[in-house]
Amino acid sequence: MSKIKIQPLADRVLIEPAAAETKTSSGIIIPDTAKEKPQKGTVVAVGPGTKENPVTVKVGNKVLYGKYAGTELQLEGVDYLMMKENDILAIV
Repeated sequence: MSKIKIQPLADRVLIEPAAAETKTSSGIIIPDTAKEKPQKGTVVAVGPGTKENPVTVKVGNKVLYGKYAGTELQLEGVDYLMMKENDILAIV
């Protein structure tokens, strides 16, 4: 994981989504059109938080988030999601 040149503000978190599954457990290959958007990823940058909402996740945490949470963005050819910490459902 390289050093990210972006710093989220307030209670926002930058997440690198996990790769989508390409094969089922029985070995069937999933085509691109049928792949599900992953709902887990790794935290790569964290904002400082606010007085009312201090940030509890840390860089490197594996997290689960809502299916439609966050804003997709691309930095240096890598896809990321920027979301508020309250969109994160759990730390894995």
